[in-house]
Amino acid sequence: AGFQWASKEGALADENMRGICFEVCDVVLHTDAIHRGGGQVIPTARRVIFASQLTAKPRLLEPVYLVEIQAPEGALGGIYGVLNQKRGHVFEEMQRPGTPLYNIKAYLPVIESFGFSATLRAATSGQAFPQCVFDHWDVMNSDPLEADSQSANLVKEIRKRKGLKEQMTPLSDFEDKL
Repeated sequence: AGFQWASKEGALADENMRGICFEVCDVVLHTDAIHRGGGQVIPTARRVIFASQLTAKPRLLEPVYLVEIQAPEGALGGIYGVLNQKRGHVFEEMQRPGTPLYNIKAYLPVIESFGFSATLRAATSGQAFPQCVFDHWDVMNSDPLEADSQSANLVKEIRKRKGLKEQMTPLSDFEDKL
């Protein structure tokens, strides 16, 4: 129950954790049964999991869209410019046989997709038509525990939106006081 509680509310942003594994090496329980109940063990297990998460160099996963864009050849420069500006990257470009149109496939982080369609249309004079669909989760490169990193700023935004303190609980609050 402590593991489930902690993995549903990770230490960083109170979000589900994915792809995690915890190795429990040693557990010492109180000899008196009254001190071994769920009320004592579950919160302790949660604190241990949070502390181990913070010491294990955690990373955030961000959702990524697969973007398909149809546009004429003259609009390709604007498309590439907007995608680069929004941290997107093209992985396929193919001309549709018998037409002047190109099909472009790219990956775009969901957080960068807000305003993407309007920016793309402005950059291509309305010639590009994007379609976005969720494709996968991708690990963010920056460290959420490093101040002013992209991940740390995202964690602050998520915590603020959820009504949590902007600063994460420090590791020292989870460590044993003995």
